[in-house]
Amino acid sequence: MILVTGGAGYIGSHVVRDLADRGYSVVVLDNLSTGHIEAVDKRAIFIKGDAGDPRVLDRLFTMYSVKAVMHFAASCLVGESVTQPLKYYQNNVAATVCLLQKMVDHHIKNFIFSSTCATYGVPDQPIIHENLPTNPINPYGNSKLMVETIVKNVSQTHDFNYIALRYFNVAGAHPSAEIGEDHNPETHLIPNILRHLQGKTPYIEIFGDDYETPDGTCIRDYIHVTDLSHGHILALEFLLQQQDPKTAEIFNLGNEQGVSVLEMIYLCEQVTGAKANVKIQPRRKGDPPKLVASSQKIQNALGWSPRYDIKAMIESAWKWHQQHPNGYR
Repeated sequence: MILVTGGAGYIGSHVVRDLADRGYSVVVLDNLSTGHIEAVDKRAIFIKGDAGDPRVLDRLFTMYSVKAVMHFAASCLVGESVTQPLKYYQNNVAATVCLLQKMVDHHIKNFIFSSTCATYGVPDQPIIHENLPTNPINPYGNSKLMVETIVKNVSQTHDFNYIALRYFNVAGAHPSAEIGEDHNPETHLIPNILRHLQGKTPYIEIFGDDYETPDGTCIRDYIHVTDLSHGHILALEFLLQQQDPKTAEIFNLGNEQGVSVLEMIYLCEQVTGAKANVKIQPRRKGDPPKLVASSQKIQNALGWSPRYDIKAMIESAWKWHQQHPNGYR
């Protein structure tokens, strides 16, 4: 049995479906504060509850023979983390400490942690690899880095294996278009462009067009959500197969290709056949000109490689938006 916390969320629900497709027994723990019960695969056992509730965890770990935990439950809005830091340290750090304690208490030793490239902050080079210094610039990134440190300490003192996956901009939807991205508020670029091209917003905003990039707009690395899910499955299987020595790894997950904001808008126009109305806004503080992942480490260690290019990401997201114009509602 695999426990997936936050399995009703965007990424978690795709991983749950991927696990079920591969024959794993899955139990999902989610408080549905931001997730959607409609996104949870019917083959999984669903428990409504908080990943930081010790009573819920004791019952769950007593009822089910859990071999590994994949931890997605977290608050994840960068802007909100700046205005509500205590919420992020409670939900992302304190709750995870409780989860880890209960894993140790119940002798569950395999942990996959959903981390983020926000742990790097604003790096001084455009290609980001795992041995770059970590210097998060907001409470969200800091909370994830704190958990990485805590997990490392737990692994050093207990029979405990982990892999932390730092990923970049996740995009796209399941090929079936049955599950996809539905956030409120929506802060991600591709769904906001597509919602605009559906006529739901009067314009799409670009924050800064005077960066030192070919077209003046920021360049970012995007990874398809099913490629991301595949990375989690490979990490899980690697841990389950390990006997000795203990595993403690951090991997980036990205496409290793940068796409600018203007390029993304143009590609979305191509896919949808609609024309965007663009509004230029001032730069946002802390936005570096270019962030692109190096994913060589996970490619070499686990044999992972991305299968979807940026156009395929947009096409799958557009299919989801067309079939679910109001999201899961």
